[in-house]
Amino acid sequence: MTHPEPDVLASGHGVLGRRIAAVKRVLLTGMSGTGKSSVIHALSSRGFKAVDTDGGWCEPLPDGRQRWQEDAIDQLLDTEDVDVLFVAGCEENQVSFHPRFDLIILLSAPVEVLMKRLASRTTNSFGRAPGELERVLHDLQAVEPLLRKAATHEIRTTMPLGDVVAEVLHLADA
Repeated sequence: MTHPEPDVLASGHGVLGRRIAAVKRVLLTGMSGTGKSSVIHALSSRGFKAVDTDGGWCEPLPDGRQRWQEDAIDQLLDTEDVDVLFVAGCEENQVSFHPRFDLIILLSAPVEVLMKRLASRTTNSFGRAPGELERVLHDLQAVEPLLRKAATHEIRTTMPLGDVVAEVLHLADA
């Protein structure tokens, strides 16, 4: 039996080495106000496939929270139409999708920064209604440590947005 040249196997060509290149999937997660939507928008404007799951990928729960629409997220992650897919979100059921991501990047910021951002943002009113700020503070204590354990990397978003995006791209090697 003849074997393909090593460089042919390494390049993914030839009969033995033939495969479709897999999409690298990157989850950007973090508490409200960490900048997930801003980073996703910046990645999208640079031509990357970047999905903010707050935009129609979630369904409401009776307690006022929301969760990912699992069928839709499955379909998104099954689609292989780009080299890198960036997904942003922070929902309880995202943990069942963690194995499908190559990178999980936690975006974080000090509580004072989060409070200021929540009070001043214009694209999302979450954090201003009664009880929402308390929920954010509770989640910061209860949920963020779990996200930190699941994350492969953490980026503090107190630096300029362009620097955060550059770090995300560096980590994704995109």
